[in-house]
Amino acid sequence: MGLMDFIKGELIDVIEWTDDSRDTLSYRFPDEDKAIKNGAQLIVRESQQVQFVYLGEFGDTFGPGKHTLATDNIPILTRLKSWKYGFNSPFKADVYYVTTRLFTGNKWGTANPIMMRDDDLGIVRARAFGTFDFKIVDPKLFLKEVAGSDQNFRVDEFADTMRSRIVSIFADALASAKIPVFDVASRYSELGEALLPLINPVVAAKYGLQIASFIVENVSVPPEVEQAIDKRSSMAAVGNLNDYVKFQMAQGMEKGGSSGGMATELAVGLSIAQQIMQQQGMPTAGAARPAAPAAGTAELLSPADVAQALGVPESDVMTIIESGELAAKKIGSSYRIKRSAVDEYMAK
Repeated sequence: MGLMDFIKGELIDVIEWTDDSRDTLSYRFPDEDKAIKNGAQLIVRESQQVQFVYLGEFGDTFGPGKHTLATDNIPILTRLKSWKYGFNSPFKADVYYVTTRLFTGNKWGTANPIMMRDDDLGIVRARAFGTFDFKIVDPKLFLKEVAGSDQNFRVDEFADTMRSRIVSIFADALASAKIPVFDVASRYSELGEALLPLINPVVAAKYGLQIASFIVENVSVPPEVEQAIDKRSSMAAVGNLNDYVKFQMAQGMEKGGSSGGMATELAVGLSIAQQIMQQQGMPTAGAARPAAPAAGTAELLSPADVAQALGVPESDVMTIIESGELAAKKIGSSYRIKRSAVDEYMAK
């Protein structure tokens, strides 16, 4: 081997990288301590960008194409190396290939609940997960803040870090968007699109990335909040609570109550029958007063007596008592209801 062949063997005349993976974000070209010669060919394929780094400083950036490394093509390196008369000798520099294609199907999720302020429910703890697609739009910033000088930086090395950063930004963006918890489940696609303008400026400024799509697949709340949401939905389906309670009472009468409350059940039943007859224009037997209570039956009833007699939950009876629709007197810590008050309520 002659001297010229030895010298040529110590110089790099072609720089290229063929990505045979689907998960490499950046790749540092292995120079094997060789220098890049004047006129070397730099090959950059589609979905790639090349960044030169000289002594820790960013040099020239190249997009897709075939480039000849000469003075005109590397003005920043020429200035950094203080070549007064242009690039005419071999030089050493780190060459980084950065993949700019879209990386799809990356998963994200909240390890801990996010505290949300909701107008309907107050402070709510929510968990969320989904997927996102991203790409590198600023190679210099990405290399500086994320990849560093890593020889072969892959998605899996970045996954946990990116996921935590995305979740943090997602939590802030969700709080800023002020989307009610009741609306989140029905607006997953809108939520992702609404959050993109909030997330992208942050990840672009900090990491040189762009989130192409952000998909929210699920947002869940604690079981007690789910029960509250279900209860609210049930109330909306019921409509008029007063009519619903009356319906429940009528259903309870059909099923029959206990023998201890039979007199009350009969009295209320008679009141309902009189009301139906009046509405249909039929004459009522006797007067507008309900039947007299049976002998030995107490005039004052507890909410449990009324509920047991009518076959409805005691909570329904307490609801109409607390709303003031059913007159009751509180004695100590308990309510007592006159039979006549029950009759008057059913006659409304």
